[in-house]
Amino acid sequence: MQAEEVEHGALEVMVYPATVGALPFLATCALGFSDPQLPTGVWSTPHPDWLCAIAGGYAYLVDSTAPEQCSMIAYRPVLQVLPVPAQNPAHAPCLLFVGHRSIVAWGAGGQLWESERLSDEGVTVTGIENGILRGQGWELHSDHETAFALDLRSGKLAR
Repeated sequence: MQAEEVEHGALEVMVYPATVGALPFLATCALGFSDPQLPTGVWSTPHPDWLCAIAGGYAYLVDSTAPEQCSMIAYRPVLQVLPVPAQNPAHAPCLLFVGHRSIVAWGAGGQLWESERLSDEGVTVTGIENGILRGQGWELHSDHETAFALDLRSGKLAR
C-alpha cells in the first residue's frame, strides 16, 4: 500500500524525534491533490513534539514521540497554512488552516477552534494584527467579497 501511495506523489518525511528514547520513523502522507498551488511541505507546530506535514492540501499532524498519534485536518483541501506567533500573553501561538469556507486553529494541545462559515467559496486572509485576523469571503447571493474579522483567541467574529 505505501509503495502505491509514493507512486501517486505521497510526501515522505524522515522524522528524528528530539525526545530521548524515541526512534526515528518514516512518515508517509498521502497526496491530496496534484495542484501546485496547494500547500505541500513540513511546518513546526506550537507543541515541540508534533509536526505538520501537508501533501497537496491534505494536512497531517504527527506526534514525533508516538507516530501512531496522528490527526488529519478535516479540510480537503487545506488551501493555506499560517503560523501565528503568540500575539500577547493571553494568546498562545497556533497554526491556522484555511479551507474554502472557514478556518481551523491548532495549538499546543490540539484543535483550539473552528470558525463559522466565512465564505461560500474562497477565504482570503488579508492580515493579522493585535490578535485579530482580517480577511474576505465570497458571498453567493450578492456575488461580492465580504470582509470579516476573527478574534484569534476564540475564532468568533470580532465586532
